[in-house]
Amino acid sequence: MLPWRALPGENADPYRVWLSEIMLQQTTVATVKPYFDAFVARWPTVRDLAAAPLDDVLRAWAGLGYYARARNLHACARAVAERHGGRFPDTVEGLRGLPGIGEYTAAAIAAIAFGRRATVVDGNVERVIARLFAVTEKLPDAKKTLRRLADTLTPDERPGDYAQAAMDLGATICTPRKPRCVLCPWRDACAARRQGIAEELPAKREKAEKPVRFGVAFWAVCAGDGAVLLRRRPEKGLLGGMMEVPSTEWRAQPWSEAEARAAAPFAAPWRPLAGTVRHVFTHFELYLSILAATGLDAATAGPAAGDGTVWVPQSALAEEALPTVMRKVTAHAANGRPAEALPMPGKAGRG
Repeated sequence: MLPWRALPGENADPYRVWLSEIMLQQTTVATVKPYFDAFVARWPTVRDLAAAPLDDVLRAWAGLGYYARARNLHACARAVAERHGGRFPDTVEGLRGLPGIGEYTAAAIAAIAFGRRATVVDGNVERVIARLFAVTEKLPDAKKTLRRLADTLTPDERPGDYAQAAMDLGATICTPRKPRCVLCPWRDACAARRQGIAEELPAKREKAEKPVRFGVAFWAVCAGDGAVLLRRRPEKGLLGGMMEVPSTEWRAQPWSEAEARAAAPFAAPWRPLAGTVRHVFTHFELYLSILAATGLDAATAGPAAGDGTVWVPQSALAEEALPTVMRKVTAHAANGRPAEALPMPGKAGRG
């Protein structure tokens, strides 16, 4: 179930529809629910969110992944507040003009929040339509066909209720595996059920094997208070604007220890830690080895590390806008054991 719910025949709050739909992109409802509740409690309206510093939004988003969504979320809130007087446009066309809102999200907001006839097609609806019409064309090629067929079913009256019902049908009954066809209100009309191929649809292309990348993170710990050096990533690109444990570039070849030391943010007695950190992104798999240096002088090491770096007490790391991969790095480094040499993924340190 979505983290908000409108009563049948009533339109939902557009701010909550928008917020939940952005959060739910590539993310499950179970994961989104606590983030959604926290955002609504902290920023009850789109104006409140627009007025918040971007750093606060990124911190609140940390761990949810796909961080471009958080930057677009904040940019969209500001656009709504500044260009539309704090009210979301009520048409698909108007909504598409906002940062981070694509075809699906615009249709969902227009239908569910404003009662506009708009065809809402998420992954669950694609599955329902593919089975209902026995569409055997493989995804993603079949998307246009599925959208066209879905549009033939979208009603003029109460399109928001229909959209929510279709999404819920796919999420709870017309599931990817073992669909509960006996409970489905469309079972008699379902061509795939009649042909005995419901569980085979929608057909998908075979996924290519994810490429692997390698990097080295530098765990720098200050003398005295034990603060850790963090760095802000560039605004554009992967994990843009988030904080990180300073690291090398992520490349296709593993780093030798000599290469890693030469790429360190500053000269220090770096020592390798045992094990590696593994993280899977959408398009590649990453392995990070770790070099650590402790007992450092913040006044010397900080400026040498360059702009965008800051010393953060280890007790305050949870409050920083660290993406999941960097939270894995901090957890591993804080409990890491020294190693004789920099571990290379593919050996005992991999995993």
